[in-house]
Amino acid sequence: METLGGPGAALAIALENLFPPIPSEVILPLAGFTASQGELGLVSVILWTIAGSVVGALTLYGLGAALGLRRLRAIADRLPLVDSRDVDATDRWFQRHGTKAVFFGRMLPIFRSLISIPAGIERMSLPVFLGLTTAGSAIWNTVLVLAGYYLGERWHVVEEYTGILQLVVIAGIVLAVAWFLWSRTGRRGRERRQRSEAPATD
Repeated sequence: METLGGPGAALAIALENLFPPIPSEVILPLAGFTASQGELGLVSVILWTIAGSVVGALTLYGLGAALGLRRLRAIADRLPLVDSRDVDATDRWFQRHGTKAVFFGRMLPIFRSLISIPAGIERMSLPVFLGLTTAGSAIWNTVLVLAGYYLGERWHVVEEYTGILQLVVIAGIVLAVAWFLWSRTGRRGRERRQRSEAPATD
């Protein structure tokens, strides 16, 4: 960021969208701290990081659009414990709640990157997607940049608090996956028992 200025901050955030292990919880407060040292303008760094978020989200949206619902169904049918009905159920959910998911997803670790892919698969209206992504990113980025700006050399404290949110999200994902596996294996087990107990027909 010191070398490239605002575009460097934008590039870092765009890469964070594509590779979630690179945390915006570190990049954004650090950008704010850099602005507090006079290396970058505060408003400039906020606008550049929002632009980086939108570019990264658009890239993943394009990947989702290229994949498409038909290919996703075909992939699901080849996976264990998953089939095309799960894809259809997720698609119906996204049709009902997609706008809220894209907006609020921009403010949640992990989902911040992943939410763009189903939006692309569903071919959400591009102006709507851009508007929701920009609005959600503006809130998240501004809060973390300002935190780094006002905390100064203690900018890293932000990560400690956002890390709690990330752990909550990860725990929720683990529980959801565990519930899915339990319900799916249990259902298939019941179906096998019912077939084995059904009276034989001539």
